[in-house]
Amino acid sequence: MTDVRIETLRAPKRDVVPVRHWGRLAGAAVVVLLLAWMVYGVATNPNFEWSVVGDYLFAGTVLKGLLLTLEMTAIAMVAALVLAVVIGVMRMSPSRVISGVAAVWVFVFRGVPLIVLLIFIGNLGLFFKEFSLGIPFTDVTIWSKPVGEVVTPFVASVIGLSLAGSGYMAEIVRSGLLAVGVGQHETAKALGLNRTRTLRYIVLPQALRVIIPPLGNEFIGMLKASAIVSVIAGGDLLTVVEGISGINFRTIEMLIVATIWYLLVIIIYSAAQFFLERRAAER
Repeated sequence: MTDVRIETLRAPKRDVVPVRHWGRLAGAAVVVLLLAWMVYGVATNPNFEWSVVGDYLFAGTVLKGLLLTLEMTAIAMVAALVLAVVIGVMRMSPSRVISGVAAVWVFVFRGVPLIVLLIFIGNLGLFFKEFSLGIPFTDVTIWSKPVGEVVTPFVASVIGLSLAGSGYMAEIVRSGLLAVGVGQHETAKALGLNRTRTLRYIVLPQALRVIIPPLGNEFIGMLKASAIVSVIAGGDLLTVVEGISGINFRTIEMLIVATIWYLLVIIIYSAAQFFLERRAAER
């Protein structure tokens, strides 16, 4: 019996050979060949003037439009996030009036197409001549300014993106708040914390783990949606490249320039979002 055990322990080790999945290898090879064929076809197509892409990729006007797009998206994202937190908290209010108003807000700004919202805000001057601030029910005016000077295309773009984004992000915030267990609220109440302190110090920090990933996707969606502001000449990247294509008549090449910059920004942001999500998960 002892000899058998010794022979078993002394048995030579054998390398484990992984199972080869020939179907996966064949599928991967087909995909790679198709991608290579598509890239080669586009790169060698004589109808594309790649020199135009190279000439305008780092042009001053294009970079200015890109900077304006990033600025517009960042401001709109911050404003939409602030509105979303307020609306999300209102949705969870015990008051039916407050929660009802928040629900209507979400319904309207999620339901109205962004292009319609932008056109409406961009043409407020057709309905209102000026903004004024004064004493109600009197003729006393403290401040007054024409609507066209206040609601510029850039301002209209930011307002439209903020309102549309707040409708979606309010539901993201609400889902994050609902993900926090009821026991956390009861514990905070037992410690003597009011609703505001409970929300600030206990609920929101825990909800961030649920909120951050979809908010990152929402930022990417807003960056892409910023191209729609070209309908009101918002001065964004797409507006700039469309203006240039109207001069050199190279529409596809200029759209490729815009696409390259959009993808580059999304790649950089996606990397930053990955590290932010990992940091939030470690907490």
